Amino acid sequence: MKTHCGLLLVAAALFAGGCGKEQNSSTPPAAATKPASAPAGYLGAMARGQQQAVKTVDITSLNENIQLFNVQEGRNPTDLNELVAKHNLGALPAPPVGMKFVYDANQGKVTLAPQ
Repeated sequence: MKTHCGLLLVAAALFAGGCGKEQNSSTPPAAATKPASAPAGYLGAMARGQQQAVKTVDITSLNENIQLFNVQEGRNPTDLNELVAKHNLGALPAPPVGMKFVYDANQGKVTLAPQ
């Protein structure tokens, strides 16, 4: 029985000690330190993703303010500038480059379209 306990302790010590290879965790992988070494198109995809997120947030914010205006006034605004005039918005957000906001007063919806 003592032999088995001794073997178990030796096995546990070997297991805990590992195989002897040391990893240096203070040195990051080479790819992580150089953005230029990122796969082709990765940085462009990141920029397009951010632009898409900004567009979505701006359109969502405008549509929510239109709905709020409708609840308060009982109608949709005649144009987006009326949201600013009635103090629902501080200012209209700038559309993304090469795009414009298209407002449909009948549906009370804003969309983006190319200029």
